[in-house]
Amino acid sequence: MMTAVLLSAIAPIRADESVLVAGGGKGGDGSLALEAKLIEPFGIEFHDKVAFFVEMEPGHRLRMLTADGKVVTLAGTEGKSGYSGDGGPARPVLFNGPHGLAIASDGTIYIADTFNHCIRVYDPKTGMMRTLAGNGKAGFAGDGGPASQAQFDQMYCVALRPDGKRLIATDLGNRRIREIDLASGTIRTVAGNGQRGVPADGQRATEQPLVDPRAAVADKEGRIWILERAGHALRVVLPDGTIRTVAGTGKPGTALGPARQACFNGPKHLCIDRDGSILIADTENHRIVRYDLRTETVTLVAGTGKRGTGGIGGDPKQAELNRPHGVSVHPQTGEIYICDSANHRILKIVRR
Repeated sequence: MMTAVLLSAIAPIRADESVLVAGGGKGGDGSLALEAKLIEPFGIEFHDKVAFFVEMEPGHRLRMLTADGKVVTLAGTEGKSGYSGDGGPARPVLFNGPHGLAIASDGTIYIADTFNHCIRVYDPKTGMMRTLAGNGKAGFAGDGGPASQAQFDQMYCVALRPDGKRLIATDLGNRRIREIDLASGTIRTVAGNGQRGVPADGQRATEQPLVDPRAAVADKEGRIWILERAGHALRVVLPDGTIRTVAGTGKPGTALGPARQACFNGPKHLCIDRDGSILIADTENHRIVRYDLRTETVTLVAGTGKRGTGGIGGDPKQAELNRPHGVSVHPQTGEIYICDSANHRILKIVRR
């Protein structure tokens, strides 16, 4: 009898659950999130309980999920690309395939305007837009000088250092990771020598090649984690400036387990989870995976490995994704948000 009483008092274990957050409808601006039409959401970040995301072509927009559950456009025009609007109100500006964003503690939003080869800045206080770095033309220039005079070649991802003082920029076409000091406005390269190739472990990152870096993020220990789209690998630049490969074989595949034997397939984005592990959008495998620094393993977080739309509302590992391009962790709740890009929706994983 005592055993029965004890068992009845134990609450059932609740598993993590995938939840649809936005998309799947036909609604326009001001629509409820679940009724809204999204177009290729690629990157999502948070500030003050509000989620902000960018849409790649043909969306070309910066949008937000408001606290009351609606979708509102802050900048850009659906179906229209270009490079215009600097120094003016953000709403009518034109982007060209923005892929990523980063948000400062004061709400300032940095946008990787990919095919305009620049980084743009949205000021939430004034609603104005300006360009921080790049001039709209592809090239490589500016290291050691003002970021405003720098050139990029396909700016895919931006991420702030934890202290918010420097901005990490993934310059894919130049095969470099660059960094902007936001106080001085100067820019430098922190990884990549412009050549395409596999970097040698233990060598200076700025002297080594990279294989089409797609995203990068910095952690509080001073490391920069680099995800390579065509290199199918996760690499890290240590505080001493050296680089090494930590996960991936360099060839596309689906294997999980020990990190150096694990495989990715065209991974596109990454973020740091609250425990310090690295979450990766393994895009062409239609899944989200985790690299655990302590065990040096890669494990499945979400996705079945096959593209689809089903399985939402249950085990995230049974949720079908379609080329996810963005992953981020909500700073207050710890929920994992996924830009399920080719399904034109945003999901989250509620942790139990």
